[in-house]
Amino acid sequence: MAFEETKIWQESRKLVNSIYLAIQNSTAFSQDYALGNQIKRAAISIPSNIAEGFERSTNKELIHFLFIAKGSAGEVRTQLWLASDLNFLNKKELDALIDKVKTISKMIQGMINYLQKSEMKGTKYHNELREPEAEFQGLEHFFQTRDTSE
Repeated sequence: MAFEETKIWQESRKLVNSIYLAIQNSTAFSQDYALGNQIKRAAISIPSNIAEGFERSTNKELIHFLFIAKGSAGEVRTQLWLASDLNFLNKKELDALIDKVKTISKMIQGMINYLQKSEMKGTKYHNELREPEAEFQGLEHFFQTRDTSE
């Protein structure tokens, strides 16, 4: 299974779009290039690190990149609070975005917890070739049918 099929990646991709829209919809926010660029980079880092981790060959590497993605989620939350402090976001916008980030962070932590307990260590250290799907047995609840309508 590909990273594009994970709920975590799909939701983090939607978050990036929401962050971009929030910046575009606020004249003051769109004119603060430092904060705007930093929050965009942090938001982009979440799905990017999820993807990079999935493309690696071991659970250890996937977990490492999931932790980076989770750190980026914390960075986004901090920057959202700063944007709110500067009156770039109203309370409703802030709450909606914070909820999205917290949900993604919890999903990432859930996958980390699962992988840390898993006996599967990845294909990198096996001599035989295996089907890619075997790598993700037990992770079915993290996957969903890809929504291509967006």
